[in-house]
Amino acid sequence: MAPRVRITVSATPFALLLALTACAAPATSPGPSDSPPSPSAERSVAAYPLTLTDDAGRDVTIAAVPERIVSLAPSNTEIVCDVGACDSLVGVTDFDDYPPEVSDVDDVVIQAQVDVERVVAAEPDLGLAAGNGQTPTDVIEQLESLDLTILVLYPETLDEIYGDIELVGDALGAGDQAHEVIAGMQERVDAVVEQVAGAERPLTLYEVFYSEGSMYTAGDGSFLASLIDTAGGEPVTGDATGLLSSEDLVAADPQLVLLGSASYDPSLSDPDTALETVAARPGWADVSAVRDGQVVPYLDDIVTTRPGPRIVDGLEALVRAIHPDLAD
Repeated sequence: MAPRVRITVSATPFALLLALTACAAPATSPGPSDSPPSPSAERSVAAYPLTLTDDAGRDVTIAAVPERIVSLAPSNTEIVCDVGACDSLVGVTDFDDYPPEVSDVDDVVIQAQVDVERVVAAEPDLGLAAGNGQTPTDVIEQLESLDLTILVLYPETLDEIYGDIELVGDALGAGDQAHEVIAGMQERVDAVVEQVAGAERPLTLYEVFYSEGSMYTAGDGSFLASLIDTAGGEPVTGDATGLLSSEDLVAADPQLVLLGSASYDPSLSDPDTALETVAARPGWADVSAVRDGQVVPYLDDIVTTRPGPRIVDGLEALVRAIHPDLAD
């Protein structure tokens, strides 16, 4: 994987990096045949200061190896922990639930709102924000105006999730660990691709959220749509935010509906009840998946919609839901 790092001042030997969605040079992901570097017990000492390009296309200079990290999204938290830097977290969100030890870290994002005072009080060396407005742009600008260093992460494909893991690993001087994580993920993804090769690809609607006629699914060009495609389905997509009108749903006429919303609504966890509930929605009774009883409560939403190292768990869960005949 080609590193995307510019060392502004050379000091000590190596520094690796990458970014996920938008950067100066396109990144490629290592195949499972690539040999990852040998894992190290401690984080490597990279050359600092170094300048990385984040997913918002911004050049961000990190002065020294970050020892205090604030994560403004659960996926970012999981990446930090997977590259061996969990002990450096000094701020997370109140939605963070993995790994379990992050429950002891102070919350700086509460009910999806960034508490700037709490972030500043945590005295982070590095903040990891979420792109596409998930961490509001004005909040990112405010934090930077307070002399905090912020990297923005926003993946739209599996390759870009790999890229984020490498980006964070390189920013933290943990490039070896990041490469090891990526190689393990790719090996499992390749197994999935082989598993679904040649299988029929049902037109699949993934329900993220539904309320009073408002329906959200995989956004156009999103990593969730990419994941469904890799799992052997043809994704029905909404607009860039995932919003799908009732008219567009009926016109798309999906063959399979996966109720990711069942992860949070117990009334949708029973297949028979879920089918009755969905069929009663305006216009849904005429959809092929509903007529044919292909409405599946899907209880793995968190690992499927959280773009971090556990995304492959979500991919494998999608295969089981889309192609139950192929499940081991």
